[in-house]
Amino acid sequence: MKRVNFSSGGVWEPKIGYSRAVRVGQMIFVSGCTAADVNGKVVGDAYTQSRAALGTIRAALEGLGAGFHDVVRTRMYLRDIGDWEAVGRAHAEVFAGILPAATMLEVSRFIHPAMLVEIEVDAVLSETRVI
Repeated sequence: MKRVNFSSGGVWEPKIGYSRAVRVGQMIFVSGCTAADVNGKVVGDAYTQSRAALGTIRAALEGLGAGFHDVVRTRMYLRDIGDWEAVGRAHAEVFAGILPAATMLEVSRFIHPAMLVEIEVDAVLSETRVI
């Protein structure tokens, strides 16, 4: 199967050595996304950061020929589980009609101290799409 890597141009991708997303056949795996911009700056509350992370996920999916409708699993990592409603609201705004399998859990910290949430997804293309 052909492998295609997608880069978002984020500051940590080359430093750590990873791709924002990888497509192998009909499967797409999107790395954990945060609200960090391409320079690594992070701002906003948990809801705002969740929406920004979902925007990065959208771009990665689209860059590999997919969309939110192809997502089958999400994982939401929160620095404070008390933010679950804000993060859940952002998630529901995107996935309410799709209803992927989902996990939400608290972690002790992220790579940047201002990060409150990180979201990753897995997708399976519902149709044969050539890349």
